[in-house]
Amino acid sequence: MAVYAIGDVQGCADELEELLTRLDFDPAVDRLWFVGDLVNRGPRSLDTLRRVKALGDAAVVVLGNHDLHLLAIARGGADWKATDAGLHQVIEAPDREELLDWLQSRPLMHHDAKLGVSMLHAGLPPQWTLHTALACAHEVEARLRGHHVGQLFAHMYGNEPAVWHDELEGWDRLRFTINAFTRLRVCGEDDGRLMLKYKGAPQVAPRGVVPWFRVPWRRSRGERLVFGHWSALGYVDTGDVLGLDTGCVWGGQLTARRIDVRESTPVQVHSHAGGIPLQTD
Repeated sequence: MAVYAIGDVQGCADELEELLTRLDFDPAVDRLWFVGDLVNRGPRSLDTLRRVKALGDAAVVVLGNHDLHLLAIARGGADWKATDAGLHQVIEAPDREELLDWLQSRPLMHHDAKLGVSMLHAGLPPQWTLHTALACAHEVEARLRGHHVGQLFAHMYGNEPAVWHDELEGWDRLRFTINAFTRLRVCGEDDGRLMLKYKGAPQVAPRGVVPWFRVPWRRSRGERLVFGHWSALGYVDTGDVLGLDTGCVWGGQLTARRIDVRESTPVQVHSHAGGIPLQTD
C-alpha cells in the first residue's frame, strides 16, 4: 500500500489521469490525498469531481478556496467572477447535487495519527497548535453540514479579522478559520497577521512578511504538514512541511509525492496546456 499526496488539480483531469498512470495507482490498495482546489480554472472541473468522487475511500480530499467558492455559488448565492467560467459545467451537470453534497462533506483538515501527517489546503496561523487547528476545522465543518449553510457562505468572504485571538467568536472566528485553511500564504513575522492579498513568490515578499511555515515561533513546528494553494511558491520539502502546488493549471506541473515513507521523490506531469505562463493563483 502506498499513500500519495497530490497538488492542486483545478480541473486538469487529463494531467491527473496521466499522473495516476505514472504512479501505477491501484485503488484497491493505494490511497490518494488531494490538497484541495479540485475545480475551477482548468478545462475539466466536472470530470475531475466525478473521477475523484468515484475513488470512494481510496481518496481523501480537503476543501480549497475554489471548492468553497463553487459551493457558495451553488448554495449561498455568491457572485460569479470572470475567472469562474470553469465552474459552469458543474453547476449545469445533471448530477450536480450528488457532486456538491459530496464536496460539501469534505473536511478542511485531515489528520492521520498513524502516519503522523496532516493535510490542509493553504496554511496554519502561527498561533495554532495542531490541536487548535483541528478544533477550528471541526467548527467550520459542523456549519458546512448544518441546515443553514447559506449563512456561512454569506459571511465567509472578507479579509478580517487578520490576527488570531482565542476569544474570537461567531462569524469572525469562522471567517478567520476559513481564510487560514484555504487562502493563507504569508504572515507577519512578528504578529502572525494573515497577509491574504500577497500571492507572489516568497523571495520578493515585503519586509517582515514570511511564508506561514517559516514563522520562527509557529506553534505547529515539528508537525508533518502537506499543503497546496501557492503556485508561485512551487514544490517545497523542508522535511516536515510539504508544498505541492506546482501550477499545473498555469502551464506548470501536477505533482504527487508519496507520504507514507520518509524518503521519496516527487512525481510530476507537465501541463497539457503548454505555453501558458505561470501565474499566481
